[in-house]
Amino acid sequence: MDGLANSLDDVSADGSTGFPDRVSLMEVRLQAQEDEITLLKSSLADALRRLRIHDQQIPLLKQHLIAVNPAAARSFNHTCCPEGFSRNRRLSSNSVPDSPRYSAASQAPHPGEDELTEGEASPVEIPNHRPDTPTQDRATQTEWTLSSRSMAPGKVLLAQTRAVQSLSLEDALLPEVLERLEGVLEEGEVDEGEPSWTSMVEEPIQPSCIKALMQASSHPEGTCQPKRDSPDSQGEAKGDPAPGPAPSPAPTHSQERTTGSASPNSRNQPLSPVLEGEKTQLVRRNSSCEKLVKESQDRPKQKLGRKTVSSTNLLTRSPSLENRAKDLISSSGSRRATYGQGHSIKMFIRGRPITMYIPSNIQNYEDLRMELPSEKLELDWVYGYRGRDCRANLYLLPSGEAVFFIACVVVLYDITKCTQRHYLKHTDCVRSLAVHPDRVRVASGQSAGVDKDGKSLQASVHIWDSSTLVTLQQIGLGSFERGVSSVAFSHADSGAFLCVVDESNEHMLSVWDCNKGTKQAEIKSTNEAVFAVEFNPNDSNNIISCGKSHVYFWTLSGGTLSKKQGIFGKYKKPKFIQCFVFSGTGDVLTGDSEGNILTWGKSAADVKTLGKGAKETYQIMRQTRAHEGSVFTLFVLQGGAILSGGGKDRRVIRWSVDLAPERECEIPEKFGAVRTIAEVDGEELLVGTTRNAILRGTFSGGFVAIVQGHVDEMWGLATHPSQSIFITCGHDKQVCLWNTEDHRLDWSTTLEESGLCADFCPNGSVVSVGLNTGRWVVLDLQTREVVSDYTDGNEQLSVMRYSPDGSFLAVGSHDNFIYIYNVTENGRRYTRFGKCTGHSSFITHLDWSKDGKYIMSNSGDYEILYWDVASGCKLLRNRFESKDREWASYTCVLGFHVMGVWLEGSDGTDINALCRSHSERVVAVADDFCKVHLFQYPCPKPKAPSHKYEGHGSHVTNVCFTHNDSHLISMGGKDTCILQWRVSGRSAAGSLDRSSSVSSTSISSLEAAT
Repeated sequence: MDGLANSLDDVSADGSTGFPDRVSLMEVRLQAQEDEITLLKSSLADALRRLRIHDQQIPLLKQHLIAVNPAAARSFNHTCCPEGFSRNRRLSSNSVPDSPRYSAASQAPHPGEDELTEGEASPVEIPNHRPDTPTQDRATQTEWTLSSRSMAPGKVLLAQTRAVQSLSLEDALLPEVLERLEGVLEEGEVDEGEPSWTSMVEEPIQPSCIKALMQASSHPEGTCQPKRDSPDSQGEAKGDPAPGPAPSPAPTHSQERTTGSASPNSRNQPLSPVLEGEKTQLVRRNSSCEKLVKESQDRPKQKLGRKTVSSTNLLTRSPSLENRAKDLISSSGSRRATYGQGHSIKMFIRGRPITMYIPSNIQNYEDLRMELPSEKLELDWVYGYRGRDCRANLYLLPSGEAVFFIACVVVLYDITKCTQRHYLKHTDCVRSLAVHPDRVRVASGQSAGVDKDGKSLQASVHIWDSSTLVTLQQIGLGSFERGVSSVAFSHADSGAFLCVVDESNEHMLSVWDCNKGTKQAEIKSTNEAVFAVEFNPNDSNNIISCGKSHVYFWTLSGGTLSKKQGIFGKYKKPKFIQCFVFSGTGDVLTGDSEGNILTWGKSAADVKTLGKGAKETYQIMRQTRAHEGSVFTLFVLQGGAILSGGGKDRRVIRWSVDLAPERECEIPEKFGAVRTIAEVDGEELLVGTTRNAILRGTFSGGFVAIVQGHVDEMWGLATHPSQSIFITCGHDKQVCLWNTEDHRLDWSTTLEESGLCADFCPNGSVVSVGLNTGRWVVLDLQTREVVSDYTDGNEQLSVMRYSPDGSFLAVGSHDNFIYIYNVTENGRRYTRFGKCTGHSSFITHLDWSKDGKYIMSNSGDYEILYWDVASGCKLLRNRFESKDREWASYTCVLGFHVMGVWLEGSDGTDINALCRSHSERVVAVADDFCKVHLFQYPCPKPKAPSHKYEGHGSHVTNVCFTHNDSHLISMGGKDTCILQWRVSGRSAAGSLDRSSSVSSTSISSLEAAT
C-alpha cells in the first residue's frame, strides 16, 4: 500500500514537467482527427442513403410511366438509364459520388420577385411540378418553395426556370406517385435512429430526364423526339402552350395502394411553366457541358489550406438579374458562399454548405452595418487556483494580498477585504512565480503556447510592480523553450539577478540581470524534471536546483556556471526531490518522495561514509522522517521554525529549528494534499492544495477555504433565471454552485459520472445536469439532493435546455437524438414526450422559440434543423418558414443572426459556445484559442468587429450572461478557470446597474496601463 501511495506521489510530482503540455497538444490533434472522422462518416451515410432512395424510387417511377405512357417510359429508360438500372444494384466505388451535389434552387430569388414579360420567353410544361411541395437536400440543408399565388397570363417566374434544372425526383413525380412512394416506405420497418426518405438527401434528376418527361407528356401517342434549338433560336419561345384544366386532389395513401395506379385525371393536370428557349446552366460535379468546362478552365484555381478561408469570398452576390441567372454554384471545396438577393445566404464550413435565410424585417442585406458593440467587458473576479501541477506559487505581500496564478492571470487577492486585482499581461498560462526581496516586485513565467494556426509562440518572464500592476521588464523573450518552470530572485545583492529554468528537454538554467534584462550565464542542467531553483540567501554566486533523482549545487563565476551533484551515500536515493529551503543556520533542507527531510551542510563529514563527490559543497548530515508519502513543500517561518506539507497524509507539521516536531494538523480530504504554504502572521497560515484550493487557518482553529475551483476540464455552465448565482460541472464529477455577488462557492456535490451540461428550470428551484453516460439528474438547489434520475441512450449528453415556460425539457445527446420531456411538479417530475430524429451527427447546441413550440438545433456536422415540438417533435423540412421565428435564447453557433462570429480561417470547431444577452444587444463567443469575444447582435455579415478579451489559458468551453446581463461568465477547459466579467456600457433599458459592493471591486493591469 505504501508503494502504491509513493507511486501516486511520484506521478503527481512528475506532473509539473512539460509532459502535460505535450499530452494536451496530442489531445487537440486527436480531437481534430475525430472531427474529420465524424464528417467522413456523415458524408458516407448521406451517400448510402441517396443510393437507397434511388433504388426505391426509380423502379416505382418506371412502373408508373409504363402504366400511364409506355412511350415516355421507353424514352425515360433510354435517356436516364442508358445502361439499365437494377433495383438491387451492388454498391461499388463508382456508386458513391465524390461529394454531395448541391441544388441551384437555393440560389434563386424568392418566387415572385423576378418575372419575365411576354415576348421574352413563353412557358413549356413539365409533368405536375407541385408548387406546395418543397425540395430538400440534406447535404446542403437548403429548401425552396415555389409561390402558390397566381401569376398574370404570359408571365413566368425566372426563379422557376432556374429551379427546374436541378429538380429532384420528388419534384418530377406526379402527386399520386409521390403519395404511393410515401405509403410504400411507410409500410416497411424503419429504425428509430434512421430518418425517413422524405428527410434524406435527394439526387438531382438529369436535365435530359426532365426533357424526356416533358416531351412524352406533349406526345402521348408517339415516340419522344428531343427538340433541338438552333443557335439563332436560343432564348426565344417556341409556341404558346394551351392551358390545362385545374389539378384534381391527389388520392390518399390507402386509395393509391388499392388501385395500384394513378388517378385518370393525373394525365390532364397542368404543367409548371419553364423557359425552354432560355438555356440556363446546370452545375454538377461531373458536368459534360462544354461551356461550363471552358469556364472552369478559364477560371484561375485557388489554393486552399485545411483551415484557410477568405472572408472576402465568404459571401458573393450576383450584380444583376441576368448574372444571377448565370451564377455558378460553388462546390464543397471552394470555401465560398453565395447570397441570393433578398432570400438566403450560403456559407461553407470545411466544405459543407450551410444555407441561412434572411428574415423578412431585413430589406437589404448589403446595407447592414456591422459595428463594435457599445458594451465592453472588464474582468471582475477569478475563480480557481493552479495547485494541481505547479509549486511555489502562493505568497503573501506586505499589502495583505495573497498573490497566486491560474490560467493567464496573476491574481492579487486581499484576504481581509475580499477584493481582487489582476495582472493580465501574459499571453499564455503562467507556470512559475517569485517575489523580489523588496516584497513589491514580482516575477512570473509563462508557457510558450501556440497560436490559432498551430505556430509556436515565445515564452518569457515578466517582472512587474505589484502596487501599480505595471510591467517593468520582460526577460528572455525567445530564449526559453516551451515554458518557464521555475524562477528565483537573488537575495544577497537585493535582488539584482533572476535565475530561470525552462521546460526544454535539457532544462536550460540561466541567470539574468533584472535591471538590464540581459543574460549573464546559461547552462544545460539535466534531462530530468526540475522542480525548484533558489539562490543561496547569503551568496548570490551559489544556486541550488532539485528535481527527479538529483540535487545540484551551482557556482556562478565569470559568466559561467559549474555544477556539483549531491551524493546520497549511505542514505537511500529518493526518486524525487520535491522541494528545499535554507534554514536559519545555513543548512539546506530537502523534502523527498520517501517522506524524509534531509539536512545538507558544509560541516566536516566522514568522506568514506558519504562517498565521493560534493566534498566542497554540501553533504548529508541528517535524515528526519517527516510524512507518510511525499514531502511536497517546506517553508521557513520568521522565527526560524520549519513547516512541512505532506502529500498522502495531507498533514502540515511545524518543526523546531533542530527539526523536532511541535504541532501538526490535517487538511480535509476534499481539498487534496498540501502543495505550498505561506505565512500570514505568527499563527495564521495560507495553504495551497493539489485540488486547486487555498485555505486559511491555524493549527488550533483549523482551516477554511478562501479560494476554490474545479480540478479538471469543465464544460457545463448555466446561470440562474432570477438570482446572481451560476452552476458549473466538469470531468472532475463536481457540480458547483457559485455566487457572483459574494464571489464564493455556495456548495458543491460529487456525482458518479462527469457532468457536461446543465440548465436551470425557469422556476429556479432545480437544476438539471447531463452526464457523460447518457444519464441526467435533477438537483434541488436547497437540499442538493437528486430529485430525479433518467437515462437516454448510452452516449454523452451535450446540452440541456428548458422551454421558456418550463413545461418541456430538451436533452441533446451524442447519439444524434434530442429527447423531449414533459415537466411537472415544479421541475421534479419528468415524462418522455417524444424524440427528435433527423440529425446525422451528435447534437451540439439547441434553443427554444419564445412561444415554447419550436426548437432550433446544431449538430457536429454543421447542420441546422428546426423542430415542431408541439406537433409531435416533427422535423420542419422547409427551413425558410423559420426565418422570422423568435428565440428565447440564442446559443446555437450556426444561424443567420450569428454568422458574423465565424472568423477568417474558421474550420467549424473554432467556436465552442456563444450566448446572446437577455437584452438581445450583444452576443458573447467562446473560441478555441483562449479568447472571449463580444459582438453586436445580430451579426449576420462576415468580418464582424468584436471586442476581444484574454485571460484563459486553454480553449474556452462555455459562456453565459447572468439574469440581468450585469456579468458574463466564461469557463476554460484544461485551465480549470472561471472568469467573471463585468459588462459595462449601455443596455436595452438605458444603462447597466453599475452599483457594486466593495467586495466586487476589481482592478486589472490593463486598466492600470491606460
